[in-house]
Amino acid sequence: MKKTPVLKIEDKVFKNLDGKGDWGIKGYKERGGYKGLKKLLTTEPTKHIEKLKDSMLRGRGGAGFPTGLKWSFMPPADAKRPSYLVCNADEGEPGTCKDRDILRYDPHTLVEGLIVGCYTIGAKASYIYVRGEYYDESSRLNQAIEQAYADGLLGKNILGTGVDVDIYVHLGAGAYICGEETALLESLEGKKGQPRVKPPFPAGYGLYGCPTTINNVETIAQVPPILKNKLDWWKRWGRDNNHGTKIFSVSGSVNKPGNFEAPMSIPLKELIEDYAGGVIGGWDNLQAIIPGGSSTPMLNPAQAETMLMDFDALREEGTGLGTAAVVVMNNDVDLIAVMTRISKFYAHESCGQCTPCREGVGWVYKLMKRLGEGEGTQDEIDMLLGITKQIEGKTICAFADGAMWPVQGTMKHFRHLFEERIKKNKTKKSKVA
Repeated sequence: MKKTPVLKIEDKVFKNLDGKGDWGIKGYKERGGYKGLKKLLTTEPTKHIEKLKDSMLRGRGGAGFPTGLKWSFMPPADAKRPSYLVCNADEGEPGTCKDRDILRYDPHTLVEGLIVGCYTIGAKASYIYVRGEYYDESSRLNQAIEQAYADGLLGKNILGTGVDVDIYVHLGAGAYICGEETALLESLEGKKGQPRVKPPFPAGYGLYGCPTTINNVETIAQVPPILKNKLDWWKRWGRDNNHGTKIFSVSGSVNKPGNFEAPMSIPLKELIEDYAGGVIGGWDNLQAIIPGGSSTPMLNPAQAETMLMDFDALREEGTGLGTAAVVVMNNDVDLIAVMTRISKFYAHESCGQCTPCREGVGWVYKLMKRLGEGEGTQDEIDMLLGITKQIEGKTICAFADGAMWPVQGTMKHFRHLFEERIKKNKTKKSKVA
């Protein structure tokens, strides 16, 4: 298989993701930031949306919805109802830490993205909803916003274009469910963070009942470079419908964990071997990989051998790219203990609005714990899988689905581990008796 080219610094959107350079406005401008901003703010917004559609930029927060199409849903600016651009920086998915490093080391990529985004959808204000635990990151983000105001890049009449944009940072309270866009809006309005029933969708009835678009940090930050460059620059990376670059958060049983910006559709094995230093103990010591954050079903070694890291390839294999948080587990890892801990996390984070989720996710965790300890019977393994199918797709938002998929993935590839533990525990008890 031909190697995927390593990105040169000029090919990257996040040129300071490793934190080695100046994170402030001076360093960002030296890296080409804000260059050409005035031209973007004087170009017809519909041209921006058409170019984003052609780029096939897909949301980097997990859903992978086409960004240009999403922005086109916004109605024309109305004097009676303002429009808003909301940035989702809640980042609560276990294994995911890409947005954290953007806010910490390259915050002006987001600020510039919000300026261009607000202009494109007809908004004059943007809110950034930041995960509550990201205090240091939000502090640096606030400093970057202050720098942009001082430089005339935010506020009234930006660069003499007549464009007005204000940005506000809001710290959440650490609730995973607020990563769901309508629960985020509820929390931003000062209410309990619970998902709304859709329709109406945020583009028609969003923040404070006004037209709103919500996108992830990485998605918004990638907009200005796409609009400034020719489409060939962006579309040379990745397969059709999966273009551009992506930040992959690689953690777990690897020699060099970290965040890496790499081309979309990069082979998973190449990402782990060339970027993350390889599996601890070698590739043959690999047990399983979670490809896109804890809510995506895992891959076994045979699948990982040839898997391409993009939305469509992973979906075809029964899992998803999600947030591209790659969690590697070698044979030294107690896989059942890991997956049980993930189930416990989802049981804790359920907002409780929907009965199948409120009652079912906790039930699944208790069964996972019981079976993982070798208790129970073979029939209970089947019952556990049946319960996940009854919960999946039965709730207002996709939280319950994301809580069930890891369990289903475990059962698909590693059911034998549960069976072995039950058998071992039964043998142990019979000897004691």
